[in-house]
Amino acid sequence: MNLLLISNSTNAGEEYLKYPIAEIAKTLNGISEVVFIPYAAVTFSYDEYEAKVQARFNEIGVKVKSIHHALNKRNFLRNAQAVVIGGGNTFALLKKMQEEDLLDVIHRRVKGGMPYIGWSAGSNVTCPTICTTNDMPIVQPESFRAIGLVSFQINPHYLDANPVGHAGETREQRILEYLEANRSRYVVGLREGCMLRIDDNGIQLIGSRPMRIFKKGQPTYEVNPGDDISFLLKR
Repeated sequence: MNLLLISNSTNAGEEYLKYPIAEIAKTLNGISEVVFIPYAAVTFSYDEYEAKVQARFNEIGVKVKSIHHALNKRNFLRNAQAVVIGGGNTFALLKKMQEEDLLDVIHRRVKGGMPYIGWSAGSNVTCPTICTTNDMPIVQPESFRAIGLVSFQINPHYLDANPVGHAGETREQRILEYLEANRSRYVVGLREGCMLRIDDNGIQLIGSRPMRIFKKGQPTYEVNPGDDISFLLKR
């Protein structure tokens, strides 16, 4: 496979998709056009989302064609050079993809070598389920089952902070709750400004910050870019 799974689209104070664009270009080497899935957008239109991504992809000479324009969306994906799925609300994204019966065709194409790029919600849906998203369930999908390209769960935008005066659960506590009900699963806390590359060389953490590893029965710990995290690919 050839996956680039990005925690967040934009670092604070930077332009949209600016920090990951070099890695995006590397993933799309030799590709002139991508199919974009904008269904995580809620407070702005799919057309606006397509235009926003296209503005950045112009820098690398790649055409962005959003799937919402296609009459036969499954065929659109079958003929795609690469697929890109943007962030937003993970529940809205998954519900729409389930309604249009897109999960299996994406799975087959990506397992067959088609490049996949996602950020935030677009990274969440590569997991077995969307159960480790940070989003509110503003709509109800058929199930939490996602594309299942990787065997671990991702928590994008992972935060260590517990703000002063906040009496609710931390992000870590929420993930530990998930592990009580899903004891065999790894969860990775992918901090902002970081991404995972999965290709023929294995899996690599890219960024300037460590990633947090959660597994029931094991102490939670950190891994740094360059560390061996190949255990995440074992099913």
